[in-house]
Amino acid sequence: MSGDVVESHRPHLLGVGYRITGSIADAEDAVQEAWLRLAALDDPDQIRDLRGWLTTVVARLCLDRLRSAAARRERYVGPWLPEPLVTTSDDDGPLAHVVRDEGVRMAAMVVLDALSPAQRVAFVLHEALAEPYDSIAEVLGCSTAAARQHASRARRALADAAPPPRAADSAQQAVLGRFADALGRGDVAALVALLHPDVVLRNDGGGRVQAALRPVVGADKVARLLLGLHSRYGDGMLDGRAVRVNGEPGWLVPGAGAVSTSVTVFALADDRIVGVYSTLNPEKLTRLPA
Repeated sequence: MSGDVVESHRPHLLGVGYRITGSIADAEDAVQEAWLRLAALDDPDQIRDLRGWLTTVVARLCLDRLRSAAARRERYVGPWLPEPLVTTSDDDGPLAHVVRDEGVRMAAMVVLDALSPAQRVAFVLHEALAEPYDSIAEVLGCSTAAARQHASRARRALADAAPPPRAADSAQQAVLGRFADALGRGDVAALVALLHPDVVLRNDGGGRVQAALRPVVGADKVARLLLGLHSRYGDGMLDGRAVRVNGEPGWLVPGAGAVSTSVTVFALADDRIVGVYSTLNPEKLTRLPA
């Protein structure tokens, strides 16, 4: 089996691992382990569906990682966000292919995080990848009927929490510009007008840097928090550059002095910001583009 054939599955497998764990590092470790297991087979060319075989192995490995991370999540300081996938316009590596998937948008990943490990795996494999229930049962170590039930419960749990659809890049960039302008001018009314009444702001500092310890809900509260931060840190919190975050327009602030490095992306609904996802935990920002 040629290396090119195996390597051609890497973007798909990284996407599976990331959607299950929320960590590209865990996804890469699982993909590497799958390669090693494939190489250890006496006759890997006998595998009729290589993509399916590798998907099953990666999903099982990532399920183990997700279960082992459950206790750490309970002790996590503040809101937990998935590791942001930051790419630039000229990126053409595996991550550039991963972020094309609608399901890896930050808003969609946050919704997935509300599921149990088994529900999350069943949902990702069946709803997103159309894997049959018997294959999912093999990953979960349960019966086919139980795998079907996990997927059904996941669908019900997500029915009312589905994120808004991906907005056009032009709309997101326009909102980003107006947002930065209103924040820079300290214009409360303009900022509130850009925010959906039910907007939720999540800052993930992980206890490593100062950040809101709970999600902030509501246009007025989010606007006043942001304006308070701008009053404290000045334009340094806006001094960054445009990047793509999980496939959508976002903002990278390199950080300097009292301003922490951060990656922020918005979710839009009806041309207003309904979700603000800002990652400040340095452990999740080790892969930023130079």
